[in-house]
Amino acid sequence: MSGSDEVGPGSGPGSGAAGQDGEGYAGLRIERARELARRHGWATVRVLEPGDLMTMEYRQGRLNLAVRDGVVERSWEG
Repeated sequence: MSGSDEVGPGSGPGSGAAGQDGEGYAGLRIERARELARRHGWATVRVLEPGDLMTMEYRQGRLNLAVRDGVVERSWEG
């Protein structure tokens, strides 16, 4: 369950009605985090499990989720 998951259109980070930033997903199960990200308008959600390689470029509208055992440990935009 790693890689990017397109979740729908968005004009930028936190472009949803709630204006959610990239933090605040820690502790959530991955399914719930993806659901909330979709609701808050994130264009892309990237799930990173331990040992996954990741590029370091910044992408507006992308939410990154560091996940271990199906639970988000850290979240950030870009």
